[in-house]
Amino acid sequence: MKQATLDALLNARAEKRAVALVTELASADEALVFADGRVEGDLAPTAEIVEQARNALRHNRSTSVVVGERRYFIHAFNPPLRLVIVGAVHIAQPLVQMARVLGYDISLVDPRGAFATADRFPGVRLLDDWPDDALNSLGIDARTAVVTLTHDPKLDDPALLVALRSDAFYIGALGSKRTHASRRERLSEQGMTEQEIARIRAPIGLPLGGRAPAEIALAILAQMTATLHGSELA
Repeated sequence: MKQATLDALLNARAEKRAVALVTELASADEALVFADGRVEGDLAPTAEIVEQARNALRHNRSTSVVVGERRYFIHAFNPPLRLVIVGAVHIAQPLVQMARVLGYDISLVDPRGAFATADRFPGVRLLDDWPDDALNSLGIDARTAVVTLTHDPKLDDPALLVALRSDAFYIGALGSKRTHASRRERLSEQGMTEQEIARIRAPIGLPLGGRAPAEIALAILAQMTATLHGSELA
């Protein structure tokens, strides 16, 4: 790998930006392709290769690609998956357990000490800061999902305001359609645009029909997974 490419790759990794290294094997020419399609390097990849690189990032999978007589290797470098849960409620317990299996690094935010305890959430990073302060300290990136579960505007809304101004790949909020209508009004009064508010998945999760805490957690993770991979189910 050329030094300039290595430096740019390390810089992207330090900034928690998803990037794919594309190498044309015959010439060893290289390019970095970012999640938004931007390209850096001495290789000028075709639109097809750029899209293949973006797909590799989306699915977190390195791959070999042949275009015409040229063979390319695409190496995906993604930041770790993270899940920030606001609200140490019953749904959060199975959500934490299932998300761990899927490889998420989890942070649980709740300033209410009686809810966010090590007994209820063993081994979980617990933050008792106010939600907006907690999310700002965590640094929400494009590999982070944010889920608000408290049903309390004083806690959910500050978290959503931070999340909606971030690159979070998924933002979901618990509540009925009526609850979300009120939420939209409040966020609009806080200066959020309709386009920004539309990023919130509410009612949260895929419509699987279940209402038990574990079933709601499953629906949330199903929607998160579909969103992460760009599935039409999302």
